[in-house]
Amino acid sequence: MKHTFLGMIFLTLFTLGLNGQKLGYINTQELLSGMSEMKLADNQVQQLQNELVAKGEELVIKFEAEYKAYMAEANSGTLSKVQMQQKEESLVAKQEEIKKYEADIQQKLVAKREELYKPVLDKVKAEIEKLGKDGSYTMIFDSSAGMILHAADTENLMPILKTKLGVN
Repeated sequence: MKHTFLGMIFLTLFTLGLNGQKLGYINTQELLSGMSEMKLADNQVQQLQNELVAKGEELVIKFEAEYKAYMAEANSGTLSKVQMQQKEESLVAKQEEIKKYEADIQQKLVAKREELYKPVLDKVKAEIEKLGKDGSYTMIFDSSAGMILHAADTENLMPILKTKLGVN
């Protein structure tokens, strides 16, 4: 009986504490996808990716040509065993070079994304912080991260944030 009474008191106090809190939510994925700065950053990353991939394709084409030339020479019997071994080692080195370049592409793209996205994300974060303080929100949730179980449409801050950031 005593535990039930204490539980009811705790539940009542907890509920009263929540009533004074103001909560809101936004969908950052929707917000970011509508921002011109993010679209520009995405285009720049895509352009870099296209350039890097084109260079990689050139490396592969050169490798394939060298491999075909080697196979033709090896099949014709014009190469000594030492020459064959040297050419094979050269081909293996070029193959490793291509693999390293592929890994470099990924690293460069990640670095470029971080470089271009950081100012946009910082801008959004600062505006969310300002909105939270100005609107006296206790918490603002990100619905795109799946962190909401229930939210009233009246607390959707997306229209306000879109207006402040100039997003259509």
